[in-house]
Amino acid sequence: MSDEAMKPTGPLAGVKVVDLTGHLAGPTCTLLLADLGADVVKVEQPGKGDDSRNFLPPAIEGESASFMTINRNKRGIAVDLKAEAGKEIVRKLVRGADILVENSRPKTMINLGLGYEDMRKENPGLIYCAVSGFGRTGPWGDRGGVDLIAQGVSGLMSLTGEGPGRPPVKVGVPITDVSGGILATVGVLAAYAHRLKTGQGQMVDTSLLEAGVFTLFHQAGMFFATGESAGPMGSAHPLAAPYQAFRTRDGAANIGATSQLNWGRLCTVLGKPELAQDPRFAKPADRMVNLTVLVEEVEALTTTFTRDALLSKLEAAGVPCGPILKVGEVLTHPQVLAREMVLEVPHAKAGSQRAIGVPVKLSATPGNVRRGAPILGEHTREVLAELGYANAEVQALIDAGVVEVPERPVAPVARKGH
Repeated sequence: MSDEAMKPTGPLAGVKVVDLTGHLAGPTCTLLLADLGADVVKVEQPGKGDDSRNFLPPAIEGESASFMTINRNKRGIAVDLKAEAGKEIVRKLVRGADILVENSRPKTMINLGLGYEDMRKENPGLIYCAVSGFGRTGPWGDRGGVDLIAQGVSGLMSLTGEGPGRPPVKVGVPITDVSGGILATVGVLAAYAHRLKTGQGQMVDTSLLEAGVFTLFHQAGMFFATGESAGPMGSAHPLAAPYQAFRTRDGAANIGATSQLNWGRLCTVLGKPELAQDPRFAKPADRMVNLTVLVEEVEALTTTFTRDALLSKLEAAGVPCGPILKVGEVLTHPQVLAREMVLEVPHAKAGSQRAIGVPVKLSATPGNVRRGAPILGEHTREVLAELGYANAEVQALIDAGVVEVPERPVAPVARKGH
């Protein structure tokens, strides 16, 4: 593909990001920044790379499928951050960068001499984002953290599962990692807006813990009002009903008929309009008090329908509803495809690969997907040349093991998309 097609577009075109992240939370942030046009240079450890390169199986041509989905749209270099020459490479990157993102254990970057106070000396306007397990302050500020632990400490696992007395269950996706990355992105963009006004850089500090706690709107409100902690309710809502999965003759369907209007519509579709006026279920508070009986009454009717027949009738009546799809069904769904949430992206070793698309659509400055995830050290020579290193200097760094490049040159192509 042409150089023009590889050119970043979007509102962050021209913004330079140094990516010192690994696993998922930090890479989620830098992925979003890259999708919106930023030039993201991902720095990895020679000989090893991001730990998510070892999230196997599955692999495609030896490359982790998981790593490829999280790190597309980034350029990659391999640099030994323990070597002084490697640190100097990072310092040079930072001098010309707008943003640095890292999600190492607390104090790791400080001990390397690459923490915020060190980096702001190199670039006073730098926005330095640190994503951690529990934040950089407080009694747990020195702890490392991962999604599973954060889900437990943030209360999410106490709310997820079939009901009282059942084993704790985590959310099926690494929700605090992904949400933590999104919060980091929001913080970075807010700090960037401030810098555009004042020229002042700053540190952005968020965590997986805060990402989990931030989701507790309903349950926190309930606790503040009553002093009692909510528990797991399966697919049901803690404050409104009916709002959950209901069995049908051949599977389950989600129904959200919490308003008075939709509750009446649901009862009509189910062939029992008088149920809407039943004193046990007439008002929203009544339905919550009698939730167990409500579910029994509604399911006695939904199980007389096939899933698709019920969903068709509910949709025609204007009742919020939908199927419960498997991942493969989601990624081939017409609406998902229409929203360009599955794209083909190039990869230097694995060829053309499908990836998740850009989740935010901008009418005037849309983002794009320009390249696949880098193989380890794929852009080391390219980036070092941009920093002013001569070919002989680059070769000396390679020979010393400070940086790594692929064994043979790679020439990836790209496919543009929203």
